[in-house]
Amino acid sequence: MIGLWDTTGNEVVKALAAERRSAGGVTSGLALTLVAVVDEKRVREAEAASTIAAAAHPCRLLIVVRSDVTRDVNRLDAEIVVGGRLGPCEAVVMRMYGRLALHAESVVMPLLAPDVPVVTWWHGEPPERIAHDFLGVVGDRRVTDTAQAVDPVAALRQRAVDYAPGDTDLAWTRITPWRTLVASAFDTVDARVIGATVVAPSHDPTAALMRGWLAARLGIKPELEPTDQFPRMRAVELRCANGDTLRLTREDGTAVFSRTGQVDRQLPLVRRPLGDELAEELRRLDADQVYSEALSALSGIPDLDRRSPTRQHIWRDPATAGRPAPTSPEPAGAAS
Repeated sequence: MIGLWDTTGNEVVKALAAERRSAGGVTSGLALTLVAVVDEKRVREAEAASTIAAAAHPCRLLIVVRSDVTRDVNRLDAEIVVGGRLGPCEAVVMRMYGRLALHAESVVMPLLAPDVPVVTWWHGEPPERIAHDFLGVVGDRRVTDTAQAVDPVAALRQRAVDYAPGDTDLAWTRITPWRTLVASAFDTVDARVIGATVVAPSHDPTAALMRGWLAARLGIKPELEPTDQFPRMRAVELRCANGDTLRLTREDGTAVFSRTGQVDRQLPLVRRPLGDELAEELRRLDADQVYSEALSALSGIPDLDRRSPTRQHIWRDPATAGRPAPTSPEPAGAAS
């Protein structure tokens, strides 16, 4: 590991090149560049998750930690790790202080691995608009996590407003096992589904996306049965036209599958670590049309997948956000 304190972007590029030469074959065959935008308190979580993801997808990992943008002194500290504690990847952890944090792209852009896709991941509250962050604009894929927001369901609806093909959210990734089990239930079901109920806390974004997915796939309007007894989605129930009811209920790492007239079955439904969820999203680097359809059904905003995947950066200074715009002075001689 190389530590550079109060350094420059040029020195970071030189140090990374030197470490790559020393590591030799460890750094060959990079599949992508993963740019992780995190707060200082979440750096270790991001490193742990990225280590798991890098085991499946060797990458160049660029962790960007933005500190107080109002500081008078601009400073860049960096740690460079190649083929070390963060797994088979080239990792640069950059802590940016002062106004430099608002121009992180000036340091990140020269570090992007050549000729591979770029994935930007926000491990924290998702941005209101991705175009406000240049690191999101350069990403071929953009991964947010609405579960980190103060109001996760409202944040999920904002993701629909701001959606562009290539966006995804880890709340969507977390229901992959649920969607797999629900879809497999139809292997032995011929009757049409006419209704569905999702039992979950009202603020659970995974439940909101599950309802959107069922609505998009089945052409129904699923109901939410709110509960405060469980921290996340508890059950999914489907009602068929022939009177049968199918129900999946989470039970401590398993799911109980119940169907009218049949014996209950135990199925695996394990909650995965963050790194496995991130690795799943790195498997595909094209737009996730099924996610966009579920998000569209949830939000009521049509044709999300027809939007342009290209964004243009919109400058926004968070240090002045929320302040009233300056008013022009009254011209001399104006009537009083």
